[in-house]
Amino acid sequence: MTRIASLWLALLLMGTGLDRAGAQSLGSSYTSTAPKDCRQIGKPGELDGSTTRVCPGKNGLLVLIAEDDLREVVSVGRNRKLAAEEPAAKVWFGPFNSSETTAEWRASGAKPFAIIQRWHIADGTDLDKQGRPNTKAMLVVTRLPPGPVCHVAYVDAVANPNANELARTAADEAARGFRCGKDEVKIIGASGRAVELATRR
Repeated sequence: MTRIASLWLALLLMGTGLDRAGAQSLGSSYTSTAPKDCRQIGKPGELDGSTTRVCPGKNGLLVLIAEDDLREVVSVGRNRKLAAEEPAAKVWFGPFNSSETTAEWRASGAKPFAIIQRWHIADGTDLDKQGRPNTKAMLVVTRLPPGPVCHVAYVDAVANPNANELARTAADEAARGFRCGKDEVKIIGASGRAVELATRR
């Protein structure tokens, strides 16, 4: 093999190794959004019991969770004010709902670019023995700064046995290039009752 051919082979192998390293740098870490691990802002509303709390996130970001009339919004920002101004802080699902208390952070190296959270959407047509609505589970993928914070994708957790994998793939492939306010939120996998309830207008 000539010296030039050897150089080309070395460069090719090096490039392949870098590609693999880049692909391997995508990963998940987790933080808690449970009230005990967060800071409550002010006192609960006297009339409706509304609450706001901020929770530590990753890479200098915090998670803002506001609950009003048994409905939540979740946003992310460098501080509470910035998080409250993001598009994600203004998206309310129609039915009663709540988010689970774990946020999964998808990151490239040390830089997170999306969070994934499991939400529970109340189904008023499916009542338990006490007459309360049962809830249906859905995963929400939310893009992170730089750029606006907004919902990117919904994955029905009942209709899709591999919902977690679908949500991670959606985060990895769509979150960073998603244009808040221009692109439509993607329904990933099979659309089930939770997604139907969440997207009903």
